[in-house]
Amino acid sequence: MNRPIDPVSLQLFVAVCEEGSIARAAEREALVASALSKRLAALEAEVGVPLLLRRRRGVELTPAGQALLARAREVLGALDGLRAELGAFGEGVQGSARVLASPSVLAEQLPLDIAAFLGLHPGIRVGLDERMSPDIVRGVREGTADLGVLWDLIDLSGLQVLPYRSDRLCVALSPDHPLARRPSLGYADILDQPSINVSPGGQLDQLLRRHAALLGRLPSYRMQVSSIDAAARMVVAGLGLAILPLEVAAPHAGAGRLALVPLAESWAVRRFVVVTRPTPLLSAAARLLAESLHEMAG
Repeated sequence: MNRPIDPVSLQLFVAVCEEGSIARAAEREALVASALSKRLAALEAEVGVPLLLRRRRGVELTPAGQALLARAREVLGALDGLRAELGAFGEGVQGSARVLASPSVLAEQLPLDIAAFLGLHPGIRVGLDERMSPDIVRGVREGTADLGVLWDLIDLSGLQVLPYRSDRLCVALSPDHPLARRPSLGYADILDQPSINVSPGGQLDQLLRRHAALLGRLPSYRMQVSSIDAAARMVVAGLGLAILPLEVAAPHAGAGRLALVPLAESWAVRRFVVVTRPTPLLSAAARLLAESLHEMAG
């Protein structure tokens, strides 16, 4: 590759991939088909490998083309975000920070904490996206995000880590469940009970499976759901018990619909953290937000 790939070529390449045809992509982009085809040929010459297979009924992506399509969408998305961010400075914005947060953090206090921060610093724009923990760490390390807020149950080496908030896991049961009146429950007490798996493959699921294995057993999952709200509704319906964060499950327990029994395990306290790249690499706005979230947690 002799020179950098320009964004226009990437945009045209994505258009061809999405339309499945050079002719339809040319119409979409208001170009002559021959000009678009020539631009694609130049792009393939720059990268040194074929990106598309021209067929009678359209085009097919080569393996290299598939790899480029994924990256091209990321690059074009980042450029769109950059344009919007820079345009905001003309509207009086004094800084910006992009935050990636895990679903468990977003279900609790983080949205309110960011709202409080923006109330104190109206000149700063904060972008907030939900991601899984590995994607958060990768985004912060690669610099596509300024801050990450997540459970600390993951490798955070090379990142600056500030304590944030914490919560405690509990066992959510139907009020008439035989275990509902216990003051607390050990994990071994519930492993044989029909239960609901929340966010299969996520950090909580991995944690529970690991501790079940240490006991030489397996969780008795009856159903799987992707959200705490769905799990709470299933528990209310008597379909099984679930291990949930107490702070998030409490609103569902109103009017005696749920019994919430503390999980009496040392690992039942989840600690959340704010992660960033080293301070010299942070903008003033990102640094201020990270410090503010840490201070809000007390």
